[in-house]
Amino acid sequence: MPWLFSRSALLFLLLLLLNAPAWGGVVRGRLSDPKGAGLAFANVAVRGTTNSTAANEQGDYQLRLAAGTYELVFQYVGYRPSQQTVRVAGGDTATVLNVTLQPENYQLREVVVRGSDKDPAYAIIQQAMQWRRYHEREVAAFRARTYVKTLARFSDVPGKILGLVKVGPDIKPGIFYLSESVSELSFRQPNVVKERMISSRVSGDARGMSFNRAGAGEGLNFYQNLLKARFSERGFVSPIASNAFLFYRYELEGSSQQGGLLIHKIKVTPRRSSDPVFAGHIYVVDGTWRLQSVSLDLSKSAQIDYVDRLHIEQLFGPAPGPSDVWVMQSQRITVNFTAFGFKGSGYTTAVLSNYRVTPTFPNRPAPTAAPAPAAADDAPVARETVADVKRQRPDLSGLSRAVRRQAKQAEQASARDTSGVGLLRKGEVMLVEKAANERDTAYWATIRPTPLTDEEQLDYKVKDSTEVIRKSRPYQDSLDRKRNEPGLGGILLSGYTYSRTFEKRSWYVAPVFNILNYNTVEGVVLNPEVTFTQRTNDRRTWSVTPSLRYGFSNELLSPSITASWQLHPVRLSRLLVRVGRTVENFDRSSQLTPFINSHYTLLENRNYAKLYRRDGAALAYQWEPVNGLTLLARASYDVRHELQNTTFKLLLDESGRAFTPNAPVAVERPDGTGFGRSRALSTELTATFQPGQKYITRPTGKFNLGSKLPTFSFTWRQGIGSVLNSDVRYTLLEAGLRQSVSFGLLGTSNYRVAAGFFPGAPQLAFMDFRHFSGNRTYLAADFSQFQLLDYYRFSTADRFVEAHYNHHFNGFLLNKIPLLRRLKWQEVASLNYLTTPAAGHYLELGAGIEHIFKVMRVDFYTSLQSGRRAGTGIRVGLGI
Repeated sequence: MPWLFSRSALLFLLLLLLNAPAWGGVVRGRLSDPKGAGLAFANVAVRGTTNSTAANEQGDYQLRLAAGTYELVFQYVGYRPSQQTVRVAGGDTATVLNVTLQPENYQLREVVVRGSDKDPAYAIIQQAMQWRRYHEREVAAFRARTYVKTLARFSDVPGKILGLVKVGPDIKPGIFYLSESVSELSFRQPNVVKERMISSRVSGDARGMSFNRAGAGEGLNFYQNLLKARFSERGFVSPIASNAFLFYRYELEGSSQQGGLLIHKIKVTPRRSSDPVFAGHIYVVDGTWRLQSVSLDLSKSAQIDYVDRLHIEQLFGPAPGPSDVWVMQSQRITVNFTAFGFKGSGYTTAVLSNYRVTPTFPNRPAPTAAPAPAAADDAPVARETVADVKRQRPDLSGLSRAVRRQAKQAEQASARDTSGVGLLRKGEVMLVEKAANERDTAYWATIRPTPLTDEEQLDYKVKDSTEVIRKSRPYQDSLDRKRNEPGLGGILLSGYTYSRTFEKRSWYVAPVFNILNYNTVEGVVLNPEVTFTQRTNDRRTWSVTPSLRYGFSNELLSPSITASWQLHPVRLSRLLVRVGRTVENFDRSSQLTPFINSHYTLLENRNYAKLYRRDGAALAYQWEPVNGLTLLARASYDVRHELQNTTFKLLLDESGRAFTPNAPVAVERPDGTGFGRSRALSTELTATFQPGQKYITRPTGKFNLGSKLPTFSFTWRQGIGSVLNSDVRYTLLEAGLRQSVSFGLLGTSNYRVAAGFFPGAPQLAFMDFRHFSGNRTYLAADFSQFQLLDYYRFSTADRFVEAHYNHHFNGFLLNKIPLLRRLKWQEVASLNYLTTPAAGHYLELGAGIEHIFKVMRVDFYTSLQSGRRAGTGIRVGLGI
């Protein structure tokens, strides 16, 4: 028996060795230029496979491979690629291979051109333009493994923001965010991107989840005419866009043979510094006219707020398989920023590997010109003119049909996938696994394709080793003592927050301008509000806000309390409660804030706000039963009391102007809006539906990203009579939609439309009317509302249609004026419309400038009432 056991064990061991993969090793080293400087983020790929990596900021790289012999290709934009044969031994060994890349000698050979032609670069770009649509769609779908590393650092930190708000003691110069992530990424035409993050590491936060997102770079596709990046409101014209000749100048700096391909290095320069364009170099493959790589910059002249310089590098290469399609191998974005006294820099680098590609066509259509054969460097080259190239447009008929067919097949295959990215639900564009942050350092040393720099290693070492201390109660309490020191700016403008970070609780006191105000009903009003918030370990939250409002003139004390509970740790499920007494505007959504009303009452004899007293309680519940559909159900019972003016004191008395009674004037109530006392039992159900809504699922919650489609809403408000002595009986039915639409370089439009009616003969008090947020002051609290309309005049208990339209040109016009361009102002136009049986047709037209001092907006408006001019005015407010 012992002999038999030994033989069986030997046989088992032999089978195990025969079927197990060979133990792999690591190839590591440094990529440098001839002077020894590291080539940051250079690309390293295994020839003939989908395996690749990128060097770090210092030029160091590492690549884990199974035992065997490989051809490694080292590439860097502007340098001649190098191929090196390396043998990887077994036994988890390390092979060191340092490589020096030589600057590419792009030779500008003698070119035979016609006297009427431009630089040869224009013909090359024309070819790239004509093939742009094909290259944008040559891949119907793909899946890949992505590694993303993001670093952000401060070089300078102010003591106070804008001289008012203190900066916390934990914000210091140095790295403030360092994170790595590994994801499975899928793409399907036309623009369906899904991502499943399987690994996450955040420096100094073992429980933290990375905010890296490989799919966030989907807008940086230079085969699209216009790049809509997330870092700017503006779109940027691609150097190979269909109309790029209107925006760029081109210069062929030279051509070079690389791996049997002729690569053209073309310098791109903006025609006008005000245009939304890039500057730098693009590298085009002769014959196929695709991009081999790009190295482009956006500077301050690009009008990106707070960005001094942004640099984008992308490197492309052949996809695995027999088809002739290329895919992105790596992308690097670096940025230098200045904002509110902060200065810093950062970068994001992404490495894509393990591609599985579904090409649109099995074989590439024939190129318009055969690749140039290898020739003597000084041999003259005959180059076609732009006019010649235009006559050779490729036949791309059937391209859209082929893309749809292949994308549909990829979608069906994805639906059958029960693992990886296939786990994502409809509308879900990213899923962060709950266990993504449970990987140890040994895992990251194995999986990380790009080695850490010395700075990154030190940041991980220091922050990870001190995390327990930094999250301990004594350390958090010491930081809180500094954070909790009150500042004048915060007390006046933003309020004061007292935190107990370790206990996950805070107290917030509203700013002075909200606590202390004035009106003719109550006189001086003291309205202290304190919000207590408690967060739980499972990410639930509850808060309570007691308020003790007191009017010194009418000697009325109005105590109330509101509370909210977030019941579910991930999805929206919120319970809200209100009980007590308050003094409220007849229009709850009025732009007339207490501060604005106090200013006009005390300094200009205009008591615009009309108030009433409300005693009662309300209960509401908000939830999202399915993605895109949000419901809010509310029930309330209130006893409303009419109030009168009790004081006429002011600071500046305008001659010939007197305060008006505390009774709104409305066209539909010619006999007055007084009501004495009213009891109201009411319910309300509001449904908001966003079709096609995309969202991200993280362990900390669901984060909605919206969609390009309109958002629809429906409201049913019901006044219930005869129950609890309620004296109101009415129904309000209202439907609406809103949307934001991009028009490329022309800017972005936002519109909102609502229509509704009160069926039958409604019995209700004036606060139950449908109000339209107007404005009669030069201070605008909300530019998406009416700006010349009276606050209460056209409030209705009948049918109505309301519409608002704003178009933000994003500097399309002002950026063409040299002196104004430096101010970074942006123009805006607006239209507001209202119709009711009593109001007829009311229209406002506005034009203005926003981004004044980065945050202000000034508009001029004119209004028409049933075709007649009704008034004009200037409005000033915040417009970021």
